[in-house]
Amino acid sequence: MNAAAWILRRLTHAAGLLLAVLVLNFLLIHLAPGDPAMVIAGEMGGASLEVMAKIRAEYGLDQPLPVQLLRYLGRVLMGDLGHSFYFNRPVAALVAERMGPTALLVVSAILVALVLGTWLGILAARRPRGVAAQMVAVFSVAGFSAPVFWTGMMLLLLFASALPIFPVSGMSDIGRPKQGFAHVLDVAHHLVLPAMTLAMVYMAQYSRQARAGMLAALAADYIRTARAKGLGERRVVYRHALRNALIPVITIAGLQFGQVLAGAVLVETVFAWPGLGRLAYESILRRDSPTLLGILLGSALLVILANLLTDAAYRLADPRMRGI
Repeated sequence: MNAAAWILRRLTHAAGLLLAVLVLNFLLIHLAPGDPAMVIAGEMGGASLEVMAKIRAEYGLDQPLPVQLLRYLGRVLMGDLGHSFYFNRPVAALVAERMGPTALLVVSAILVALVLGTWLGILAARRPRGVAAQMVAVFSVAGFSAPVFWTGMMLLLLFASALPIFPVSGMSDIGRPKQGFAHVLDVAHHLVLPAMTLAMVYMAQYSRQARAGMLAALAADYIRTARAKGLGERRVVYRHALRNALIPVITIAGLQFGQVLAGAVLVETVFAWPGLGRLAYESILRRDSPTLLGILLGSALLVILANLLTDAAYRLADPRMRGI
């Protein structure tokens, strides 16, 4: 199958999945107990029955649920995600300005976990009974066992008091310029602790998976043949064995993207990172259903995009997948 046909088929599947997510999220939120009109009236300091009726009519809350659903899907198709009850702003603008920080945090954490986890797995597989392999095994157990919020709080305490090297809250300093290379460095400096906190658990998993994959690959017949031909050990490991060992790691990384996104909610709360996680937390407390629907839509788009990139990585790592 050529690349254009593959992309078209994947995009068609993604559109169907996104429609299902939109319908399911809308039904779950609107069938939950509570009245959004009461939330809006509460922000106004209370309201009479007449004002409550006007609020329901203005936001379409007085219509049957199927009618609300069809209207919502039509607005989303036109790029309108509604208006926030609490923030009194268009939801699309709210989600757009928060999605960037969340995507930066999640992608950075996954890249750190993949690169360092795979490198640790290769290091452990090349000398399975060595000291490095034992240290990697201990790190894997410890990293996998520690909850994300606990790791974040430990790093926060360490770098807030004992070693004040990295910032412990926010995405940038208030007094720094918001453009240019200096701003990029400032954001990167603030990103270190949240990204490492989120990456720690997954780094431990990827190192174990990479180690198992490398051990299986290095014991295969084609590796013995490559060595018998006189190829150097570095080329055997990184050119031949690593490509096959990466396939299960890529599989796990793609499947766990949603979990990483969920973990980002805790990390953003601990480090006051201005992403979708904090916005979701504030919206849940205030039952701001339009904002919640926008956040879930943005999260679904990120997960679907991650799955598409995972499939593309499959095709690059394993040429046999290009015919599927």
